[in-house]
Amino acid sequence: MILAPSLLSADFGNLQKDIEMINESQADWFHIDVMDGVFVPNISFGQPVIKFIKKHAKKPLDVHLMIVDPDRYFEDFKNIGADILTIHYEACRHLNRSISSIKQLGMKAGVVLNPHTPVSVLEDIIQECDMVLLMSVNPGFGGQSFIENTYNKIIQLKELINRKNPSCLIEIDGGVSLKNYKQLFEYGADALVAGNAVFGAEKPLETIKEFKK
Repeated sequence: MILAPSLLSADFGNLQKDIEMINESQADWFHIDVMDGVFVPNISFGQPVIKFIKKHAKKPLDVHLMIVDPDRYFEDFKNIGADILTIHYEACRHLNRSISSIKQLGMKAGVVLNPHTPVSVLEDIIQECDMVLLMSVNPGFGGQSFIENTYNKIIQLKELINRKNPSCLIEIDGGVSLKNYKQLFEYGADALVAGNAVFGAEKPLETIKEFKK
């Protein structure tokens, strides 16, 4: 069971301290949301910040691109240290080509679905995916409430994966907390992104330990 704390909820005034806390914790990945203010109504990390994170991180960088025309930047994100690159189905004109490009650069390739996008759109591409990220909130801002229909989408996605690509992981992002994480794993999730639940906790290391139980 993979836990990927989202640095979108970290203390930007003391980012190195939070990176080192994750390094020392039982968490598995760093989740990094890249927003351009066009595809989603917010702006977040740029490449210089991610390069800094990579310098101090001792765990893989799970980079989630919430940007238009993401293909323009695949090589740049490889060069600054992305290990996993996830791109939105809704942002890609030629998804098969995009996934192939990510893999050729030596990164794991994932596809992201917004809450309104049905799992069925992945029928002809799932064989190429290392991971599918289901958004369980509308992308753009941290701290939103979990969308309950996500459970149904996990069931549908798990059926598709079992049928066509059993090694593909399911990641959930948005509204993940200690109240619903067990249920998400029971339904079939492999990886959870947790932002406020970790960095907003009084004792983040203990909270991560609880997730990893």
